[in-house]
Amino acid sequence: MSYDLIVIGGGASGEAASSLGAELGGKVVLVEQDLVGGECGFWACIPSKSLLDSAGRRAIGAEYSWERASARRDWNISREDIDYPSDASHVKPLADAGVEIVRGVARVIGKGKVEVRFNGGEPKVLEGRNLIICTGSKPSIPPMEGLEEAGYWTSRQATSTRDLPSSLVILGGGPIGVEMAQVFVRFGTRVVVVEHNDRLLSRDHPRSSEVLESRLTEEGVEMRLGVRAEKVERKGTVRTVTLSDGSTVEGAELIVAVGRRPRDLTEIGLEEAGVKLDDRGVPAPDDRMKIGDGVFVAGDAAGGLQFTHIADYEGRVAARNAMGIEYRADLSAVPRTTFTDPETAAVGMTVDEAKQKGIDAFEVTQDFASTARGYTIEGSVGHVTAVIDRERKVLVGAFAAGPGASEIIHEGVLALKLKIPVEALADTIHAFPTAARVFANLLSNA
Repeated sequence: MSYDLIVIGGGASGEAASSLGAELGGKVVLVEQDLVGGECGFWACIPSKSLLDSAGRRAIGAEYSWERASARRDWNISREDIDYPSDASHVKPLADAGVEIVRGVARVIGKGKVEVRFNGGEPKVLEGRNLIICTGSKPSIPPMEGLEEAGYWTSRQATSTRDLPSSLVILGGGPIGVEMAQVFVRFGTRVVVVEHNDRLLSRDHPRSSEVLESRLTEEGVEMRLGVRAEKVERKGTVRTVTLSDGSTVEGAELIVAVGRRPRDLTEIGLEEAGVKLDDRGVPAPDDRMKIGDGVFVAGDAAGGLQFTHIADYEGRVAARNAMGIEYRADLSAVPRTTFTDPETAAVGMTVDEAKQKGIDAFEVTQDFASTARGYTIEGSVGHVTAVIDRERKVLVGAFAAGPGASEIIHEGVLALKLKIPVEALADTIHAFPTAARVFANLLSNA
């Protein structure tokens, strides 16, 4: 049987590509070796945001136990009263759309040919006009003395644990690290964050880093910034991490959250389809997500930005092009969000990054707490910052920290994508008192 699309990997990009391919009239087969829905639905975005919401309710005085938070998280990932999540809620919509789902490990054996094995059984060979590779990424684990022997968690174990650790060391102060730090410290766990940069969220705006660091410190998280973990030792239930300044930190559990890397596509034999890969096994897609004759890639496997919303978008771009509809990806305005309290959000460039690109840019900022919306929210902190191209009078960057930051950033996203003049943004009526209005008022004074 020949297919229009063979999609390898059923995470966010694979779901999107399969669904749209079928909607466009294609005969589609999706190959997945684990859970359809991937990391986001079961081990990352959804469980972490569920736990953050529970921790937030506890932080403002609700009687909210870890057991309740864990049960609510389990409901969100379809793991109630079972040990491993069910992906039925992801499978059914695809099946209803006409997507055939094949369980097993895929290997490309030629152009348009994929061999699938399940639990060592007889291989099944699929043939199709186009392949879409959506194999995702995996945690980056640094080479470190004693790490493997001591044992560690990645985001999977951190977001899915049913047992609350008494103490925790987190390696990495990026989005995963800070979100997990806030979850666990709010449930009474002693938490230490180790980050080799001199601030948390090093890719975000420095003001956002400062606001979040202050909040986490107030809540009891110990910060060890500007140092690296060099060695791990385990004695009984305690893991001791030696840092580059000679000091040590201890925890009952250790989370490694220093980033993720695309899966090596040589492992699935992608060269057999005539695709060129770099020394990491990562392809170089064009703006149609094409990497070879009849071969496309999407999501983390493409080697670019690692966000679920990017994976979904690229999956749809790949499916359109594979089905013969010319469509080019536009990644000029990609939002980045962290769902801590306060939330942080960003799009585009900081003023320094803009200047490095030769843009005559300047920055305007507003403290969130001293705005009308800020006054109405007890204990609110944060900022709203805009970076403006002086010559073109358009936005080149937007940043926020505070309540609703993950929502208001999308006005900046649209402004960057469409190159909307700052004057037009400032002249747009925004409801009072909203965080979005803070953004508009900021631009009116630019």
